[in-house]
Amino acid sequence: MKLFNTAPRLLIGLSLSLLILLPFSAPRAEVLKLGHIAPPSHSWQKIAEKLASDLETASGGKTKIAISPLAKLGQEPQMINLMQGGALQFGLFTAAGLANRDEAFYGWFLPYTFRDVHHATQATALPAAQEMLKRLEKHGMVGLGYVFAGQRHTLGTKPIKTPADLKGKKIRAFPSPIFSDFWQAVGGAPTALPLSEVAPSLITGLLDAVDIDLDALISLKLGQQAPYLTMTNHMAWPGIIVASKKYWDGLAEADRAAMTKVIKDVEKWGFELAVKTDAENLVKTKAEKLTIVQADLKAFQEMSVTVRDTYLKKDPLIGQFHRQVAGK
Repeated sequence: MKLFNTAPRLLIGLSLSLLILLPFSAPRAEVLKLGHIAPPSHSWQKIAEKLASDLETASGGKTKIAISPLAKLGQEPQMINLMQGGALQFGLFTAAGLANRDEAFYGWFLPYTFRDVHHATQATALPAAQEMLKRLEKHGMVGLGYVFAGQRHTLGTKPIKTPADLKGKKIRAFPSPIFSDFWQAVGGAPTALPLSEVAPSLITGLLDAVDIDLDALISLKLGQQAPYLTMTNHMAWPGIIVASKKYWDGLAEADRAAMTKVIKDVEKWGFELAVKTDAENLVKTKAEKLTIVQADLKAFQEMSVTVRDTYLKKDPLIGQFHRQVAGK
């Protein structure tokens, strides 16, 4: 009886089993993370979705982005820490939050600098605005572009027409020194709260008013708790499209160039969306049955001059930005 050498057949069988178990050599899609603090119905979510869609298309499906709105990955300080470590690749962060890292961004919040959203979007092309983006690299981020959510106004449980109407009133202000200083200068008592806590705080009386953009107001339906909208128009509300420097530096130069082109196109699209959305949201305030209050703007402007002058001295780049905006 002949004994057959079974080794070759065993090897063939094992190889076939491994081919069945192992994935095919087709490249697997890279899933990146993007976080922001705005609600899912906010225009920043639309910008994030377009960014994700356009990057996926440009990469031939190799790059996908999972979006986490409304601070699901943490508030901005926590997301910045994740980004510095490379655990979060992209974000839409408020310029106000980034000002807590680099004071140059306070330039965007000097009271009564911008006429409207369109005026603010034009300022992004200024040399000083672009230099602000470059500064983010020393904080572990790469500034890739700007986004906007309209001008800031004042929402109240009672009408607010003049600074005198704010005396003793608790107003939700973004957790950044320039917002606290502005509201103290015009007579209010600023209270820093996350956006998600504003509605219940209005109901319980912890807040009397809110510093808000129309996009967030409509998205969160805050008019149900505070029906008086005062058009103070006191500041712009920009955000920054950022990438983790750790992630960005690890990309091939061609990939960085391709992503940069996509993001610049999304930035332009976002500017047009911001102007359109701000106008639409003003119309929606009527549907929400909000009472529009015309503010005594001269009084607000005069009382906030000291804030502007103080912050102009914080960083030379703020002064440069202010002069460049005034020259437009």
